[in-house]
Amino acid sequence: MANRIMLNETSYHGAGAIQAIPGEVKSRGYRKALVCCGPTLLRRGVVARVTDLLDREGLAYAIFSDIKPNPTIENVTEGVRAFREQGADYLIAIGGGSPMDTAKAIGIIATNPEFADVRSLEGVADTKNPCAPIIAVPTTAGTAAEVTINYVITDVEKKRKFVCVDPHDMPVLAVVDPDMMDSMPASLTAATGMDALTHAIEGYITRAAWEMTDMFHLKAIQLIARSLRDAVAGKQAGREGMALGQYIAGMGFSNVGLGIAHSIAHTLGAVYDTPHGVACAMMLPIVMEYNAGCTGEKYREIARAMGVEGVDAMTQEEYRAAAVAAVRRLSADVGIPAKLDALKEEDLPFLAESAYADACRPGNPRDTSVEDLTALLRKLL
Repeated sequence: MANRIMLNETSYHGAGAIQAIPGEVKSRGYRKALVCCGPTLLRRGVVARVTDLLDREGLAYAIFSDIKPNPTIENVTEGVRAFREQGADYLIAIGGGSPMDTAKAIGIIATNPEFADVRSLEGVADTKNPCAPIIAVPTTAGTAAEVTINYVITDVEKKRKFVCVDPHDMPVLAVVDPDMMDSMPASLTAATGMDALTHAIEGYITRAAWEMTDMFHLKAIQLIARSLRDAVAGKQAGREGMALGQYIAGMGFSNVGLGIAHSIAHTLGAVYDTPHGVACAMMLPIVMEYNAGCTGEKYREIARAMGVEGVDAMTQEEYRAAAVAAVRRLSADVGIPAKLDALKEEDLPFLAESAYADACRPGNPRDTSVEDLTALLRKLL
């Protein structure tokens, strides 16, 4: 079977990268943007860093900021309406995963109106047309939604998140400018950074992993491990390393999938509104321990990339334990809790069943069950 790699048509990286946006818009002949963002970034003037560039060049746009941190079906439906009413022909998504996921769903429905029921996009939807063009400008270093074919929407009514996987939703242009990430508070930097690490580690050990994605994931682990603490401390070098590391992780996992740390994180976010990166960080070492026996020698390379010394002299048991310990230490160092106070014993059956039904679960290297997932969740109590 052939392995497939899908990446952005074009991407820009480094401080000041947003300056390239007006030229790209003009060269592509786009007429009017729907700018998707959250209200906080709009209020703090982060969005204006991009819209000021559009104003300077006389490029038309409308702003859609009614997007929640875990975007809902309603957010998408309202966004589709705004896209049509404004006569937009492309989208600019500014923010973390939430605006970008919302933009992907809007863009897909705009060009595939038969999927107007947002729930019909769950899983691998049989869309026929590429989505309306998206320019993705991340302001967090974690989700890598700017380079993935995945997006996640919350079904508030059913208390669940559903994952959509669609090659037609890839942003045509990613603009990864670390200066756009300088407004992140330390807690958000930590959470999104641990989400990126979870992407890299789960992508590296997933069933579909292969040599090219292994290359991406190991480099991402290395960059994140050496950059996240400094990024949380507000250091420019740390922000730059995280901006690149999270994007490289996205280059990998978007093409091979993830595992049950993400499955569990999705359901914790849907039920308790737990920040996605926090949920991933809490579950990652627990799931790594669970999966260790199915990973061959890969934990040795994870430990090495995490900065553990002397791994070549370790036994398999030792380097597996060292890899998990390094992840736990990084998570603790950046202030992620090890337990989830909101979690209730009586919720475990629903949470485990939801995680088992999640689209990321089949990629896990170890076969799992609802009972196993229940036991893993219980470790957060």
